[in-house]
Amino acid sequence: MRIRTSTIEDLPVLQEIERAAGLCFRDVGMDEVADDEPLSLAELGCYQRAGRAWVAVDDTDRAMGYLITDPVDGNVHIEQVSVHPDAAGRGVGRALIDHIAAQAAAMGVPALTLTTFGDVAWNAPYYAARCGFRTLTEGELTPGLREIRRSEARHGLDRWPRVCMRRDLSGASG
Repeated sequence: MRIRTSTIEDLPVLQEIERAAGLCFRDVGMDEVADDEPLSLAELGCYQRAGRAWVAVDDTDRAMGYLITDPVDGNVHIEQVSVHPDAAGRGVGRALIDHIAAQAAAMGVPALTLTTFGDVAWNAPYYAARCGFRTLTEGELTPGLREIRRSEARHGLDRWPRVCMRRDLSGASG
């Protein structure tokens, strides 16, 4: 597995990855999440052109997973990380997160943040146990994270418990 910045040619594949990865939400009764459409090619293109989209690729240079980020309150916010089910369980998502953590730490960024489902095994519990994130208390939320949560609520994601998480990068080796 290799991680590289995404190209414009990768973008339709990222949509395919997102659709396939979302299907597992059906298994936990979250059909609305499974049916949610991925970001548009235009939206993904904005991340790609800004240099804030990475892919984990196989030996044929085909994307198996991807990660996109936004700057939020001085931190790197993981807007989306998805792995195709055919590549699940191989550390692809964790490798993408560790890659971004190493880049951010090298630039002096204090932390990675993300929002996720609190009770879905491959979401918050995974990020805490395998990727070094901790759940933030309400009092620890920055203005940008509060706005992200408001936006998620407007999109109906609060039907299931959501949490904000943080991975401090001081001394991170990635």
